[in-house]
Amino acid sequence: MTLTELQYIVAVAQERHFGRAAERAFVTQPALSLAIKKLEEELGVTIFDRHQNRIEPTTLGEQIIHQAQRVIEAADYIKILAAQGKDQLNGLLRLGVIATVGPYILPDLVPLLNTRAPKMPLELEENLTLNLAAMLKNGKLDVIMIALPFDEPAVMTTPLYDEPFKALVAVGHPWQKKKQIDSRQLGSEKVLLPHAGHCFRQHVIDACPELSRSDTEGWHGNSLETIRQMVASGFGITVLPCSALTPKYANRRLIAIDLAKPVPSRRIGLAWRRGFTRPQVIDVIRDAVHALKVPGLSMVTA
Repeated sequence: MTLTELQYIVAVAQERHFGRAAERAFVTQPALSLAIKKLEEELGVTIFDRHQNRIEPTTLGEQIIHQAQRVIEAADYIKILAAQGKDQLNGLLRLGVIATVGPYILPDLVPLLNTRAPKMPLELEENLTLNLAAMLKNGKLDVIMIALPFDEPAVMTTPLYDEPFKALVAVGHPWQKKKQIDSRQLGSEKVLLPHAGHCFRQHVIDACPELSRSDTEGWHGNSLETIRQMVASGFGITVLPCSALTPKYANRRLIAIDLAKPVPSRRIGLAWRRGFTRPQVIDVIRDAVHALKVPGLSMVTA
């Protein structure tokens, strides 16, 4: 058993395709297939079920692949120790962020991280929680910024901040002069929300269960910015996190209204694999987020 063979099975597990895995590993497909077959024979188990149109890990293969990923991470850490003088902030960081956080936090966070960790280039991925979780699990991402709670086996989390929600209406809406509204009133309006799959959508529906009945038809968006513009055009109202309602996003055609207590909100945090070998990275991200001056966010220090 070699480290290269373990890298091959992890690549195949991630790509679900021998050809793409071979390209990624810079070897020929026959060489990669032969190496994996040799490893299976050595272990006396089948790691992958080969179907005509797909490749799937066996049940035991999943466990072997997971352990192989941990071995590869440990080997990478040895390289970090030897080549970078134990500097955990030296080297690429693959950071994933949910799509309802990225546009409003990353523009200020990235320059701050570049200043605080100049030897740590960032590779960014903005996506849905479900996809980020899968990428974290299979090693394509090192750290993800998601809404908590986030319960996954062998994954660690830490909170960053709490963020209240506000209603957003167009100028001319009957609510435009209200200072505050009860979230239960949203059920009587046409509320534009992201598609299913966005955890933010579920947070809003949890705060106002009536929306689960009134939100079954109509237009749904992937982008909060598209939804914002649809509201400005009079197509409905929406609910946005306060980070999306700071002065830089002000629009003269729109009015943000506070929601009455208990104010619907979400908690944003970081998640990383238990075997992640650069814990100082978590500290520097958390400290950088806490240094941001985003109106409305309540930083969590515990």
